[in-house]
This record gives sequence, C-alpha cells and structure tokens, in this order.
Amino acid sequence: MDFLFVIEEINNNPAVLSNLTLGYHIYDSCGFEQKAVRSVLQILSGTREPVPNYSCVGKRHIAGFIGDLKSRTTIPVAQILNLYGYSQISYGATDPSLSDRAAFPYFFRTVQSDHHHYFALSKLLKYFGWNWVGIITSDDDSGEKERELLTRYFSAHGICVEFTIKIMEINENYVNQTALYEQIIDESSANIIILCGTANIAFSINLLSLTDRLSQKTLILTSKWESFTHVLEYCYKIFHRSLISSQHFIYPVSMYRFWRFAASRHPSNYPEDTLLKDIFMFYFCMPSNYTLHSFHANLYPVQLHNCSGEERLTDIEDFNTTYHSPSVYLAVFTMFRGLQSLLSKQTAERTGISYRHQLHRYLKNVTFTDTENKTLYFDKDGEFVTQYEIQNVFLDDNKPLVLNPVGMYTPWAQPDQNLHITSELIRWKISDNKIPKSQCSENCSPGYRKAPAPSVHSCCYSCVQCSEGEISNVTDSEKCLRCPAIEWTNEWRNQCIAKTEDFLLHDTDAIAVVLSSLAVSLFVLTLFMLGVFITYQDTPIVRANNRSLSFLLLVSIKLSFLSVFLFLGRPVDITCMLRIITFGITFSIAVSSLLAKTIMVCVAFKATKPGSSWRKWLGVKLSNSVVLFCSSIQIIICMTWLAISPPFQELDIHTSPGTIIIQCNEGSAIGFYSVIGYMGLLAAVSFVLAFLARSLPDSFNEAKYITFSMLLFCSVWITMIPAYLSTKGKNTVCVEIFAILTSSAGLLACIFLPKCYIILFRPEIN
Repeated sequence: MDFLFVIEEINNNPAVLSNLTLGYHIYDSCGFEQKAVRSVLQILSGTREPVPNYSCVGKRHIAGFIGDLKSRTTIPVAQILNLYGYSQISYGATDPSLSDRAAFPYFFRTVQSDHHHYFALSKLLKYFGWNWVGIITSDDDSGEKERELLTRYFSAHGICVEFTIKIMEINENYVNQTALYEQIIDESSANIIILCGTANIAFSINLLSLTDRLSQKTLILTSKWESFTHVLEYCYKIFHRSLISSQHFIYPVSMYRFWRFAASRHPSNYPEDTLLKDIFMFYFCMPSNYTLHSFHANLYPVQLHNCSGEERLTDIEDFNTTYHSPSVYLAVFTMFRGLQSLLSKQTAERTGISYRHQLHRYLKNVTFTDTENKTLYFDKDGEFVTQYEIQNVFLDDNKPLVLNPVGMYTPWAQPDQNLHITSELIRWKISDNKIPKSQCSENCSPGYRKAPAPSVHSCCYSCVQCSEGEISNVTDSEKCLRCPAIEWTNEWRNQCIAKTEDFLLHDTDAIAVVLSSLAVSLFVLTLFMLGVFITYQDTPIVRANNRSLSFLLLVSIKLSFLSVFLFLGRPVDITCMLRIITFGITFSIAVSSLLAKTIMVCVAFKATKPGSSWRKWLGVKLSNSVVLFCSSIQIIICMTWLAISPPFQELDIHTSPGTIIIQCNEGSAIGFYSVIGYMGLLAAVSFVLAFLARSLPDSFNEAKYITFSMLLFCSVWITMIPAYLSTKGKNTVCVEIFAILTSSAGLLACIFLPKCYIILFRPEIN
C-alpha cells in the first residue's frame, strides 16, 4: 500500500518529474534468495525466463530498485545490481555488510544497520542493570551473524550471554529439540532473553512449544520483529509485555491522505491485483469472479461469502499501525527526489537521460523534513539516521496488538543523554510489576568492589569490601578509590570523611588536664617560695646562699613551669619554635645559677686559706659572669637552630590510620639535641662540682642538694630520650611535659623546700 500510494502521489503531479511517469514492477521474493535473484533478472532481461546480461526491451528506462525487506534476499540482489550500476534502496535490510561502500556503492537503505541497533540495545540493557541474558536465534546464517554481533556489543558493555538456543527450520533435517531447549531455560538464571535471527512462522512455531517457560521471561525483540506482527499475535502468551526496539519513523505526509487512498483499493476496482484479492479473502469476503479452491477453507479463518463492495482495507483492525511502513514510503520518496535532481541536472546540460552509474550520486545528497520538523539524510554508509523507539508489547487473546512507546534512543545526542526511558509506563510480566532482575551476581553495594569469581563469565563476581583508606560510592564498582591524604573512610567505606585530628587539648584530654593542673600547682608553689624568700631575704639562710642567684633560680623554675602551656593545644609554627627554646633557655639559666652557686661554694672555701689567690674571685661578679656566659651559649645555640632549620608544624597522616597527628617537627635534629645536650652538659658539670663540694663544712652548704637535683635531672632526661623517640603525637608531648615538670620540680624540691621548711617551721636554726 505504501509503495502504491507514493507512486500515485508522484504521478498525479506530472510537473515534478517533467511530465514523466513513474512505472513499476512488483515481485515477491517470499523470503527466498533464489526467487529474489530470479525476479531481478526477469526485470533486467524483460523476459518471462530470466536471461543474464541480456535485455530484449532496449527502450525501457529502469531507474532503480526498491527492496528488499530481509537482508538474506537483499544482499544477492545488491551484488547483481552493483554489476550493472543500478541504484537500490532497501526498506528493511539491516545486515552490516551492506554498509561497505566499496562493495555496494549503489546501495542505500532507509533503516540503519544492526551495528547501530545492537548498540542501542546494549544501552537499554545497561539502563536496567541487566548483564546476564540469554539469546534465542534462528539456526541459519542470518541468526549466526546477528548472534555474533550481539555478543560482541554485549561484551563491550559488560553484558554476558548465559546461553544461546538455535532454533532449526522445519525441513527434512529438522529434529525436535524442545526438551533440550526447556532444560536449558529451566537451568538458566537469566530472566531476560534476546530474540534475533530470521523472524517467520516456522520460528514462532518452535517458540510456541516453549510457551510455559518463555511466558515467565522478559523478551527483548530486535527491530525486524515489528514487520512480523502476525508472528507476535500467533504467540501472544510469549510476547505479551515484552519490549521491542525499532527505528522511529514519522510518516512524511498526512495519514488522512494515505487512509483515503487505502480505502479506495478494492478488488472490484483492481481485478488484476491478486494480492489485494488474497487480503480481502483473508479478512472479509470472496471477490466476484474469483475461483474458490479446496485449500481456501483451511487457509482462511472466516466463512467466505461474496463481497458486497462496501468492505474497505481501512476496516481491518489496527490497520493504521500494522499494515503500512513509513520506511517504504521513505524509500520510494527518496528515489523520486534523487530522480528529480538527476533529471534537472541532465536537462540543464542537454545530455541524454542515464540512470545507471548516475543516480546514486544524487541519492546520497537527498534530505527532507518529516512532520515533526526533523531532517532525515543518508550518512556516509548510505543509511538513514533515525531515532530508536522502545515499545512495550501488549497482546491478549482476541485483542489487537498494542505497541506502547516507553522510551527513545537518540544516536546524535550526548552519550549520557541519548537514552530516555519512562519506566512507569512499562508493564512487566512480574506480578507486582517490578523491574525484573537478570544478573549473574548480586549488585555490589557502595563500599564494596567486584572481585573475579571462578567463572568463565566476567559478569559473575563476588563482592569484597574496600580496604582501609579506600571507598566505592557507586553500585558494582570495579575498583575502590583511595581517599585524599587528609581524609579517611567512614564505617561503611562508601564516603571519605575528614580524618580525626590528634593533638593534646588542654580542656578535653584527661592527661592534659592533669598535667596543666600540676604545672599550675607547681607554679603557685614556686611563687609562694619566691614570696617567702623575698620576705625573709635578710635572714642568714637566704643571705648565705647568694640570694640574688636564688631569686634568679626561682624565676627560671617558675618560667619552666609556665613553658608547659606552649606544649598544650593545637601546634602551630610559632608554638613549635617557642616550646623547646623557651624551656631550654629558662632551664639553662636555672642550671647556670646552680653551677654558679656551686662554684661560689668551692671558691669561698679555697679563699679561707691564708694568702690564697682565690680571694679576688669572691663577689657577685663571678656568679653573674658564670650565669651570663653559660646562658649565652644556650641562647646562641637556639638562635642558630632557628636561623638554619627552625621547628614547624607537621601533619603526620601515615602513622595512625584515620588520624592526622598534628605535631611539631624539630626541623633540625642536631639543633634539638644540641639544646638538650647543652643542658645535660651544664647539669653534669654542676653535678661533679657539687659532688666534690658536698663534704665542705658549712651549715648551709647546698652542694648535697645540688648533687641530688642534678642527679634527678640527668636521670629524667636520659630516660626521656628513648621514650621520646618511641612515641608519636600527643604521647610525645606528654613525655616532654613530664620531663620538664619532673626536672623543674626536682630543682624546686631539692634546693628550696628544705630552706622554706627551716624559715617557716625551724626559725631557731636560721
């Protein structure tokens, strides 16, 4: 009908082809290659019996060929026409080999090859998460080609084929394998089955024997099944609520014009049209003057009676969607547009009309706009670029076929926007109308990744939780992603969160509260002792022990206790630089004061001997010089350290997983250990001198107390070094604070506690 309609539309307007009329020959290949080749040779030779390379009708002007529907019949026709240079436009052949422009330069088609279709089909399966499918195909060359192409595209999109069933044609070699097919489907876990290959009645008869199994599976049909709706209706229990993917065409002209044309086609008006008579006999009545054969009673489903003349093709149920195809109209109309361009060119150049080896040059430039204002054109492979429509098949007993559009695939759109599906419109075979699942393995949730399973299929896998420090935030992740250096995984390994910062907080950490309370208590105690010494500075015990050095020593110890607070809180560059340097300088002043005290004791006893030269060293100048000189060396060491490689804030992200240890880096290990080592040197010298002066007769001799305090200092700091090196983070800070408090408290207790006891509780001894 479409072919006849567009021919009549063109011929009714003679001006469009310069008063030429389009003629035609219609041959039915019946789906057989031999019959298709015979028909082409008959047209070319002009005889009842085909004669290759011979034409008995030299004045005939063959412009081109339209057809065929199937690839298996189109390919041999295209090979023959290629030899003669005749253009051919197919309205249904989708074999990818026809896209070879070197082999088929004169071939065009108003459909796209299976490459485009199967790519769209793969996108559809990926959209619903179906990666475990079965394939049922015909056991012929077409079925094998399509199966191989499908498998290739599925593999590229991560879709695995669990099984393939090849259905044989019913012929002398046919073997009934229904039991084997049933076993394969029963043992399969795939709920999605793809139908491809040759679509015909024989194929559907074999499918019908699998109704019980296939009625529970969701079938995905390729585009060619849309042209065989009678097959779909024949197996309605199988195809009901399946999906079909087909090219989306908009009829280029008004449907009313086509409907009016179809309504006028009646056997009484066209008595020589045998095909029209067969259609009427199948649906309505027996045309007059038509002989009824015995086999008609078995072939046609209705009780035949003579036609009244009132019957119309348009009265056939579902006529508007099933019994005509826009692709046929496009094929004929495209041929017409090419002829227009060719005729106008040759007329302008005043050359003879020649269609062979010429028409294809004009066909490839043909474009036109449909009723939706979309431009259609041939691509470089001679194919019309169109959208693919996803349709939901509705079939029921004694009810017409309904194809409900549920989605669209647009090849020219962005890759992430070319498929649009309205899932709510789809009616599935599952009772609760949920989207069926078809996977070899369950989805790996976020936080897990896919790990290969002992299977030949890549779609079969096990789920393994991501390692520490890695996440997956999508379903079925192939690999886990490592979190940034400053982040860590949450409990479910599906999100990176900020790492916990670890440093010694003075208000939340219990040990920090204890240490800071202890530092404050010792500071207050030192302040109290300083007040006692200032109040009783004129008493013998204070004066005998060089009160200026005692005041300096108490102030130094007090500052050492306060330096503890530089170690608490979040470390920053400035506090990192002030920590050890502040304590190093203040404690060096304290130890220098003890050294000066010890030296003064030794010098005083040496000067008591008659005529001793040590008398000139007596006085405050010596003690002040010792304190100033020894402290200056420590200050020089500290300033050099700060100038060359000062301490700085460091983020340790490797030691403790999930934690950022905020600590101070000494910058220069030599500078750090020089400060500690110099304090140790002063302490060692003080210890030796105090030990030598411990037995000198004096009621207020401090040598013994200095000896014990320096022994305590050395013991604490020698023990601190390995503890310092073996700890990280806030534990290191605690070790440092403990060493500072212990060594400073040791000085306070050994040097000043006995004196305060005598001043306050034993004044008679003072």
